[in-house]
Amino acid sequence: MSKRFNSFAEFYPFYLSQHQNNICRTLHYVGSSLIILMLAIILYSGQWLLLLSLPVIGYGFAWLGHFVFEKNRPATFEYPLYSLLADWVMYFAAIRRKIKL
Repeated sequence: MSKRFNSFAEFYPFYLSQHQNNICRTLHYVGSSLIILMLAIILYSGQWLLLLSLPVIGYGFAWLGHFVFEKNRPATFEYPLYSLLADWVMYFAAIRRKIKL
């Protein structure tokens, strides 16, 4: 990635362009859904140490999608905060049927 993004509004279209493969996007949605489920379990059980599993769950599914199916380098490596925010924007846009599931 040679382009520098100065705002999330500039970054998000690029982020979406890196998620053209249906399986890659689906793996992102699965990982995000499992994070929400795991957060509920953690809050209910009070087992705070399980919070350490959240990055493994989220990034594990997403990176599998990028490396195996999308065949690109995750933007997380260069834009970690924008990528994290974009993951959730894309997730909730898919739920609202604003973008393809």
